Amino acid sequence: MTPQFAPCPRPRAASVQAPRAVVMIRPHHFRPNPQTAADNAFQSLDTARDAAAVAQAAHDEATRAAERLEAAGITVHRFEDTGTQTPDSCFPNNWFSTHAGGHVAIYPMYSPNRRQERRADVIALLKHRYRVQDVIDYSGLEQDGIFLEGTGAMVLDHVERVAYAARSMRTNEVALERFCTHFNFEPVTFDAQDAQGRAVYHTNVLMCIGTRFAMIGLDTIRAPARRAEIAQRLAESGREIVDLTHGQIGDFAGNAIELAGRDGPVLALSRRAWAALRPAQQAALERHATILPLAIPTIELAGGSVRCMLAGIHLASRPAP
Repeated sequence: MTPQFAPCPRPRAASVQAPRAVVMIRPHHFRPNPQTAADNAFQSLDTARDAAAVAQAAHDEATRAAERLEAAGITVHRFEDTGTQTPDSCFPNNWFSTHAGGHVAIYPMYSPNRRQERRADVIALLKHRYRVQDVIDYSGLEQDGIFLEGTGAMVLDHVERVAYAARSMRTNEVALERFCTHFNFEPVTFDAQDAQGRAVYHTNVLMCIGTRFAMIGLDTIRAPARRAEIAQRLAESGREIVDLTHGQIGDFAGNAIELAGRDGPVLALSRRAWAALRPAQQAALERHATILPLAIPTIELAGGSVRCMLAGIHLASRPAP
């Protein structure tokens, strides 16, 4: 499968927190993944459409989302997935991440069919268009039953060098410690539950960290002392905190990402997520970024949203040929 190489982004002032470019995978045979349904309470089924209609709708949603990001000045490197064995391939942030200084990480995935999402052509693109110094591959930990699903399992504060992580079957503390040692982050772990008392499967559905704001479902954090500590750390970093309810998290309000657009910071999230926020919360976010709501209702059936679809590139561009 041949990637579509987008032009390298032009230099412009931006926060280390907000990448100027992303990788997206456009699915051709999308469907909610039965292998992840057991611990992903955000998944749902569409009984009104057949499989072909669902797949086409997801393909079209990914296309329109990429176009809107590009219109905002964000570089989108698009790849196609025409295979039938990788239903969650549109969520690449779980299997790799990139970091300032030229570092790339590849992660161990919990579900067997998600391990097939890892692609050499994506890593080749990164090496070709950006300055990559090394690639650290943790995927061998799968053989030991140890998993860490990238920036789904971790929400990274690139400014303060903190990795926030909710414990789950997809977030192993041994792997987290190893990542933090290699990439110079401080691990901050906690237990998080939804309104029904189920463990939250990925940290990035309950938390988003921007340059000057943080969205977080504080009520999901079980231990009051830990909840207060995390809220204090975010406040001390100078960020305005937007506290999310359980219902808003269920509508994917936490699954957002700050990007560096042509005219400044952009907050990308789904239309469903944006509509779930109260006016005061929307006003708080609008103080810090231009809001870019993307319509992806079919893709959200798989239990992920906009943040999961965008693998941010925190690497320096190579000079244009």
